[in-house]
Amino acid sequence: MIVYYGMSKNDFTKGRILGPLVRFVIPIFGAMLLQAMYGAVDLIVVGKFGVSADISAVATGAQIMNSLTHIIVGLAMGTTVLIGQYIGANKKDKAGDIIASSIVLFAVVAVVLSVLVPVSAGLLADILNAPKEAYDKTVSYISICGSGLLFIVSYNLLGSIFRGIGDSKTPLISVCIAAVLNVFGDVFLVKNLGMGAGGAAIATIASQGISVIICFFIIRKRGLPFHFGKDSFKNGIKEIIKEIVKLGIPIAFQSFMVNISFLVIVSIVNSLGLTASAGIGTSEKVTSFIMLVPSAFSQGLSAFVAQNIGAENESRAAKALLYGMLVSFAVDVLIFFFTFFKGVDLCMIFTNDIEIAKAGSQYLKAYSIDVLLTTWMFCMVGYFNGCGETKFTMFQGILAAFLIRIPVSIVMNRITDGNLFCIGLATPSATFVQIIMCVVFYFRRRKQFPITDGSK
Repeated sequence: MIVYYGMSKNDFTKGRILGPLVRFVIPIFGAMLLQAMYGAVDLIVVGKFGVSADISAVATGAQIMNSLTHIIVGLAMGTTVLIGQYIGANKKDKAGDIIASSIVLFAVVAVVLSVLVPVSAGLLADILNAPKEAYDKTVSYISICGSGLLFIVSYNLLGSIFRGIGDSKTPLISVCIAAVLNVFGDVFLVKNLGMGAGGAAIATIASQGISVIICFFIIRKRGLPFHFGKDSFKNGIKEIIKEIVKLGIPIAFQSFMVNISFLVIVSIVNSLGLTASAGIGTSEKVTSFIMLVPSAFSQGLSAFVAQNIGAENESRAAKALLYGMLVSFAVDVLIFFFTFFKGVDLCMIFTNDIEIAKAGSQYLKAYSIDVLLTTWMFCMVGYFNGCGETKFTMFQGILAAFLIRIPVSIVMNRITDGNLFCIGLATPSATFVQIIMCVVFYFRRRKQFPITDGSK
């Protein structure tokens, strides 16, 4: 017997806004927190039981994998938005076809990446200026994680589907179990077997695979709130894939280009030596946590807004944006103060080397400033994605990355002789410009699509 989700609790087009939005975002935050734990646990374990070369390898390799994951998440956002808009427009019969089309699309993406990344591992390590002491370990980490991209792609696709139908709890359950297994895997492979960065990579991929299997079992047991079967793979697959790509490619491409800009910064810092390389690696792990609140609201708003845009309710979508920004900012003010003044302590979570922690804390101070800015920018980007304005989100992200973030980081490196705080200021500088572009675009869009409440 198939048990269907109750759509009343997943329908964001009616009733209160703040409460349902926050309740939807909290599980997204939880799932993202546990996903961040994957990389964090890797670095903590190798930091405690490995050597500096292991720390550098995991830090550099994780940058590559994070970049690829962001691209996949961006493309999968096309699925989230499309499902949300059709559900909001009360066209649930099309949602099953969207899922089928997404499976076909992402199966191809997974196969291509699983082959391409391991083959290119050496080239990627060269591009990022992996320190020679950590070069082989970096190549190994990238190769192992790349071979498991099938699981990473599958997990993010399933997460996008669940969020599209208004369910943020199921991904949290699956990733929670997998995160626990990842901890045990890291300790066993790195501490007990002494496998270093390679062991951390194996544990990460294995746990991701388990999370995918759990999601499939949940879907099989609960069913979906609309029809999905073999015939769903026959209903306009090509046309739907085009719609998904139209929405998702701009987000994915923006994520790719933005992450390229961050990889440039990593490359610059790697050239400063092993301590600086490991330092930025530890600080990047900290930033993966301090950015979770605005990132969770961005993803939550995309699904929430998509349903209301589908229902032609611009008023609820705009109010959701406002609530999201205010709640996110209230939390991020606290995060800013703690990160700015306790950077060394936070970095020491990931290493026993005080010099590495001091180097990381300098870079982290600049990132703490960025937290206060991304709380506004991420929410606006989530809103625009939900509206289907993904071309604009691509434009503003790429423009800021290549006209602000990269040039500022290069200039700061030269004029400050590699000061990590000054190099890090490139990030909030770019975010500030993005906020200006988002505000201008918001009011331009308001003229084109006046506030409506969805009533006819």
